[in-house]
Amino acid sequence: MDVFYAYTYSTAGWLSLQSISLITVPQIMATLLLDETRSASEMEIYFARCLGFSLLTIAVLTVMLTGSIPLNSTVSEPVTTEDNDPKGPYAVPTLIVTALFQGFSAFYAYTRYLSSGHIALAIGMIGYSVVAAIGLWCVLFASSNGKISRKTGADKRTTGFPFKNTEAAKKHAWKKSS
Repeated sequence: MDVFYAYTYSTAGWLSLQSISLITVPQIMATLLLDETRSASEMEIYFARCLGFSLLTIAVLTVMLTGSIPLNSTVSEPVTTEDNDPKGPYAVPTLIVTALFQGFSAFYAYTRYLSSGHIALAIGMIGYSVVAAIGLWCVLFASSNGKISRKTGADKRTTGFPFKNTEAAKKHAWKKSS
């Protein structure tokens, strides 16, 4: 399985897990994060369910826009964009936006955990951080096919400045003489 798809499905899974718990049992979720023991108000329940529906919508949009689910009914070649992955036309922008969302959410959960000390926030921080790290890896390394030379197998976008790659030069000179 491609790391990009692993990120897509882990993002959708993590957001869906949170949304289902917020939609089905908002009272318990609000009680976990309160310092004093009291029942959740109607307003807290309303906002918890709205957040749950929002997270579920983001999860579905992430899977749809990255090309994990084909949006047309015909079977054809995957859509390829010039500098992006052949996943879908909106795959890389969706990857960047969701990775930023996961990172900001992890930071927010961390700051709330430091101020309150709730274990639920620590679990959320860890979950967001793991998914954000996978997203960052995909943004850095898995979002382009690379310009690989057929002759040498090296990436054409790299240069020799400030250091020369003498080993590659030796191998290339050896191939020419053979």
